[in-house]
Amino acid sequence: MSDYTIWHNPKCSTSRFVLQALQDAGADVAVRDYQQQPPSADELRDALKRLGIGPRDLLRRRNTPFDDLGLGDPALSDDALIAAMADHPAVIERPVVFGPTGARLCRPKETVFDLLSA
Repeated sequence: MSDYTIWHNPKCSTSRFVLQALQDAGADVAVRDYQQQPPSADELRDALKRLGIGPRDLLRRRNTPFDDLGLGDPALSDDALIAAMADHPAVIERPVVFGPTGARLCRPKETVFDLLSA
């Protein structure tokens, strides 16, 4: 079992930076391309709980179908947002790292060092 798991997008420079930082620190990292292997609604709920954030805080707006899906509508419930993320993983902000001391949305990318030093 790995020490860390990263929800990773190999096309994203921030995600690549965070993965490299974990590897440079000697961490055993499980890499999950979350767009190829989308998290389920239950996995997203668990991740949000571990991150201590709400679904709106995990939404990516740029270069995603965020607007087309109407995800900016304040009337949408948390369950509706989570379902949208499970169905359209491109709207999940990245990278998300889960480790032995907690979980972090590594934006800005330097946030990974907080997780490594905890």
